[in-house]
Amino acid sequence: MFALHPGAAGAAMRQVAGQMGKPRAIVVVSPHWETAIPTVGFATQPETIHDFGGFDPRLYDMQYPAPGSPDVAAEVVQALQQAGLPMAQDPTRGLDHGAWIPLRQMFPEAGIPVVPLSVQSHLGPDHAYRVGQALSGLSQQGVWVIASGNITHNLRDFMRVSMQGGGTPAYVQTFADWIHDHLTQNDVSGLLAYRQQAAGQSAHPTDEHLLPLFTAMGSAGEGAQAVPFFRGISDHVIAMDGYTFH
Repeated sequence: MFALHPGAAGAAMRQVAGQMGKPRAIVVVSPHWETAIPTVGFATQPETIHDFGGFDPRLYDMQYPAPGSPDVAAEVVQALQQAGLPMAQDPTRGLDHGAWIPLRQMFPEAGIPVVPLSVQSHLGPDHAYRVGQALSGLSQQGVWVIASGNITHNLRDFMRVSMQGGGTPAYVQTFADWIHDHLTQNDVSGLLAYRQQAAGQSAHPTDEHLLPLFTAMGSAGEGAQAVPFFRGISDHVIAMDGYTFH
């Protein structure tokens, strides 16, 4: 529903995108494309995937007709190979809702080429960070790595609050603050061990919605400074915090 009700988080995303200039291309890492090994999308015109059901009919009419970039996709493949990572190519992969919905907020004109990159939730945070490290050279060539997900993503609690009412569970703000502190202190090892925190286990019963953050963090290069451009909670449970890396 973020596509229909972007609120303050969507406004912040549009603002930060405008402040940072225009990239040559975007590599987008979405938690909704999970594969056994890192897989790169090579479609020249990625379709808009409506990979959800039972929502507002207006969502299914939305399209995000951004072009792909086989040339940049090939650069991503080469970077992964040089890092010794296994990889695969998908010639037809489109943009799932974890990709096109945030991109639609940031770049509504859909004019910037987009290359999707999958996540491997079974391999954990260290692997996600290593994938990002492999891509660090691309940032010097005008390619952005954009991580989609949420700082907290517990759908069981989301449904409970939606159906029964109630306030924000304590772990939501606790974990968002913990992430903020460790990101701004550049504590990579602490962040990668987030599941050792009780609040981390509540915030993410499974890894996939936080793993893209570690890939973006790795792609920024060693010593990059995380800067928050938005902090806030949606629907009592979903922390919508966003960061750029400099």
